[in-house]
Amino acid sequence: MNRLVLNPGKTYQTFENFGVSAAWWAQVIGGWTEIDEESGMPKRERISQILFDKEKGIGVRCYRYNLGGGSAQSGNGNIPEPSRRAESFDTDDGYDWSRDENAVWMLNQAIKDGADEIIFFVNSPPERLTKNGKAHLDKAFRTNLAPENYRSFANYCLDCVEHFRANGVPVKYLSPVNEPVWKWTGGQEGCHYKPSQVRKLMRVFVDEMNKRPSLSDLKLSGAENGDIRWFNKSYCRVMLGDKKIRTKTDSIDTHSYFLTPSIPVVSLFIKNRIAFMKRFRKYMDKRFPGVPVKTSEWTHMQGGRDYGMDSALEQTKVIMEDLTVLNVASWQLWIAVSNVDYCDGLIYENDEPRTFELTKRYYAFGNFSKFIENGSVRFDVDAGKNLNAVGFTKDGRSVVVIANRNGEDADIELPADTKEIYVTNDEYSLTQFEPVKKFTLPAKSVTTIII
Repeated sequence: MNRLVLNPGKTYQTFENFGVSAAWWAQVIGGWTEIDEESGMPKRERISQILFDKEKGIGVRCYRYNLGGGSAQSGNGNIPEPSRRAESFDTDDGYDWSRDENAVWMLNQAIKDGADEIIFFVNSPPERLTKNGKAHLDKAFRTNLAPENYRSFANYCLDCVEHFRANGVPVKYLSPVNEPVWKWTGGQEGCHYKPSQVRKLMRVFVDEMNKRPSLSDLKLSGAENGDIRWFNKSYCRVMLGDKKIRTKTDSIDTHSYFLTPSIPVVSLFIKNRIAFMKRFRKYMDKRFPGVPVKTSEWTHMQGGRDYGMDSALEQTKVIMEDLTVLNVASWQLWIAVSNVDYCDGLIYENDEPRTFELTKRYYAFGNFSKFIENGSVRFDVDAGKNLNAVGFTKDGRSVVVIANRNGEDADIELPADTKEIYVTNDEYSLTQFEPVKKFTLPAKSVTTIII
């Protein structure tokens, strides 16, 4: 018999929120005005509700809006999947704010449903400013943005933030650089930058931000490196080691991917995700103590649509590792809705006919996002042998999420003041159970305990 042991006197990071990215689904789903028969609501409203509403959905609070490079308008470049192209408000003689209509609709609806932190992120600068007139590179690992266009790029992004803020969108963070380490020669919008180029670009952003009193509270986020192993310290030093950039940066954002090279014999060192995370955490504590680390992107990158618990448990494993090893202050998923034959997204959509299906990843994500409130403090918790657990507390209310990734049920003794229990597994989907002193955690399940 396992026993859930709480140690509220031992605390760690203050947690801000769980989030999702709107790329690349929002520009599609935002046009789904047909009625969903089950809810009686337009489908686009229902999808927003089940993602962002606290009572009727899973209460996601952070929304990442993709400020696109314009490949959707021009048709330029090697991006075969249409949904991976994005619109831009930039034109040769100003701005066209009527563009990206569907994605903007979803942005506003997400705010209505409860999203209260908005991040604007950029994969590629507008095509008008790139070297090759495309939203991706022709030559691998060569930046597509010339230094003479840094200022124009910065002002474009800041003009967008001011416009949307004036229209009620609470943009808190701007991320001009996304996964700068990759080659970005096609498949989606993207731009490569060396760390030195990111430093120069971000300094220009700070200069232009300082000219705009209305944006005095806007923060830069980044540099959103694409793998937890490679060059994180290099890009981290850019964001936090430069005094000018630091004035507009209150955290470091990184992606939590850990893609093992497909080589028959790969060093165990390369495969050890936890070891890399511990070293980065140690580096942060020594070099930049007190600066929050945030996971700003992750998804289960495997082929095929997975609706079940295997993928949900892998997602849960990564969330728990990031929370307890990196001590992340925010955890943001890559796309919330997927339209491809791939293991990503919380929801799958089908274009013909327009239908959508929830995955177990959706419900397992809800085991965290629906119950862990913004501003909660992580505290020490132990669920016993072969079980993983994280605990958060705020205003006398504690939330513990337990993952039983094993193929057998596990009995556990819960605290006497347990009030609510919610289980996700093959049979249950965030299903509530009566609180009992001794509870059986189903095999391959994620369970939330409210105390």
